[in-house]
Amino acid sequence: MNFLAHAYLSFDQPKVLVGNFIGDFVKGDLTKQFDSEIIVGIQLHRAIDRYTDLHPVVKESQKLLKPVFARYSSVITDMFFDYFLARNWQSYHIKPLEEYVQSVYQLLQSHAAIHPPKFRETFKYMQKENWLVAYGTTSGIQRALTGISYRTTFKSHMEKAPQYLEKHHNEFERYFKAFFPELIRFSEQRLRELRSQKP
Repeated sequence: MNFLAHAYLSFDQPKVLVGNFIGDFVKGDLTKQFDSEIIVGIQLHRAIDRYTDLHPVVKESQKLLKPVFARYSSVITDMFFDYFLARNWQSYHIKPLEEYVQSVYQLLQSHAAIHPPKFRETFKYMQKENWLVAYGTTSGIQRALTGISYRTTFKSHMEKAPQYLEKHHNEFERYFKAFFPELIRFSEQRLRELRSQKP
């Protein structure tokens, strides 16, 4: 899943959210770098990504993309699911999306001292361009996927992916609505397990 989903799936737990955001940017022995709640967030991030990658509904949705985008289909579906989460935000959270997102940025900024260097650069642009809100628009998805396509090792053609979102909009939305409630239940359970394992 992408950044907005990882924020939501932290269930308003501040340090868990920080860890969930930086999960892709950290390596090594976590216990020497972060406190226990941040570590729980990092571990939750990784569990969410594994669950998503293996879920049959997600794999089914990627069949619409794999003939053109191959290995990058998983990146694209992550972005598409953030798009649908943003568009349907009022069904999931009591706070309006813009208000929620600003609180996320403020929380992350307050933990700037522990940001990994690569995340620091990413967060600068995320905040400046308001990615978490922009994900809910086709123009925002276009900008995000075009930006990612410039950074891929191989030619990804991801800048063309929004055309597939438009063409198969209803199908991707059905996949999202089938998958996301299951991901919420999994994430809630995994968070409880990770907390119970803390020393």
